[in-house]
Amino acid sequence: MHTPKFLRIGFLCLLSLVISSQVFAQEEQIEKRRLLMESNSDAAAKAIKKAVAAKDYPTVELKAKEIMGNMDKLPDLFPKGSVSAKSRAKPEIWERWDEFTKHTANVKKAAQNLADAAKARDEEGVQVKVKALGAACKGCHEPFRAEKKKGGG
Repeated sequence: MHTPKFLRIGFLCLLSLVISSQVFAQEEQIEKRRLLMESNSDAAAKAIKKAVAAKDYPTVELKAKEIMGNMDKLPDLFPKGSVSAKSRAKPEIWERWDEFTKHTANVKKAAQNLADAAKARDEEGVQVKVKALGAACKGCHEPFRAEKKKGGG
């Protein structure tokens, strides 16, 4: 049976549209997770560092709780195979998904511990918990995040 040319062209257009929308959705997820991670490092972590130095424990608690909330969102921002030239996500994320999600839980727990120490105004505890939070973040970045690309990428 011979398929009319306009049906073949229509099918190809539809297929192209579906693929394009999937690529766009994937790029959107990559951008959302990039912004979330920048929020953790630029907004929250830097603010925590300054607040710890100033003994501004309410800010430490607030920013630690922001990180906790971000960790709840993070796994959803990594749909299977969502990598691109802009992404630093390694394929190991999806190959070792259970390990990856355990890391997000570890970061959330470390942030909770920091928030608790800050709420108690426990200066020594805050110092220890800040280091633990940094180690928890690094524990995920090392196996699952590629190095920054040369040239600012």
